[in-house]
Amino acid sequence: MFDVRLESGPGLRPGPPSGDRWLGVALPDGSTFLLLITPESDSEDDERIGRPSRVVFATEDVAAKFREWSERGVRFHHPLRQQTSGAMFTVFEDLDGNTFALTGFDDLTRGVEAGRREAAEKLESERRARQEMEIAKQVQARLFPQSLPSIRTLDYGGVCIQARQVGGDYYDFLNLGGERLGLVIGDISGKGIAAALLMANLQANVRQCAIALDQPEPLLRAVNKLFYDNTSDSSYATLFFAEYNDTQRRFRYANCGHLSGLLLRGDDTLERLDSTGMVVGLFKEWSCSIGERRLLPGDTIALYTDGITESFNEEGEEFGEQRLIESMRCHRHRPALALIEAVVNDVERFSLQEQHDDITLVVAKCIGA
Repeated sequence: MFDVRLESGPGLRPGPPSGDRWLGVALPDGSTFLLLITPESDSEDDERIGRPSRVVFATEDVAAKFREWSERGVRFHHPLRQQTSGAMFTVFEDLDGNTFALTGFDDLTRGVEAGRREAAEKLESERRARQEMEIAKQVQARLFPQSLPSIRTLDYGGVCIQARQVGGDYYDFLNLGGERLGLVIGDISGKGIAAALLMANLQANVRQCAIALDQPEPLLRAVNKLFYDNTSDSSYATLFFAEYNDTQRRFRYANCGHLSGLLLRGDDTLERLDSTGMVVGLFKEWSCSIGERRLLPGDTIALYTDGITESFNEEGEEFGEQRLIESMRCHRHRPALALIEAVVNDVERFSLQEQHDDITLVVAKCIGA
């Protein structure tokens, strides 16, 4: 709603240089102020004095505004009249004879005002959504490992580069006690905020069960039960869980419907750590088997999500598992975090367009004690 007041005189704020004659029209909140200033003599603007200004003031209650301004001495040319659009209007002039129109909102101006309010509400809604998404991003970032448990014979690390502000990829490192390290990577079904919420649920389930249970198979059965009970029928996650024994260099794992882990031996041979069970959260009755490998200094393990292998170039060709293996072989002599950075750089150089899926990679290198 527009509601205007008229003020005039030298020296009022905001105003022209002292001594000039002027008229100011302002909204009550001061957000808009129209100044009419006496032009210099014999100027082009001076010649326009006394002519119609083509300035129109629109108000919700034109009759009330007409009465108010009439009582304050505004000179109207005629009483309120009805336009062809149905809106009431009149014309008034200032001390110099410049004329202005005063009108009420017709269907058109009401539509413009409604559109303005709708646009403002949309902008505010988008601002709140961006703010809430930024908060969600910060919260999820804290769910990833903030520190690495100390292990003598393993150099390891991980990274998750999200395609959106939040995502459904998950990786973790757990201190299982008894010189054992838990390595976890998962991929939640879905995208965006819904997947991020499920990711937080899965992370909480894994950490809770890791505290209560000592062996991988019963631990994962408990994780599946909690995830199944607490999510919808269509929600599930692929999950790769591994337990590394620092003393024995023993790597025990369960691959629950996840992409095959890659074990690059020191002699350059490759072993795939294939699926040993079903995805978690989709079936009430659930089981998995446990695979085992003994690691030697120089062996490197890579766990990853499909954001790496399914990254594609301009021709639609995927990065694929083979390029990932080649990248690992090329950079295998680097420390774990440097190897991760090099592999991710290879993926990003291959796929120069917008990232479409989360990129998550965990690397563990067996080293001498």
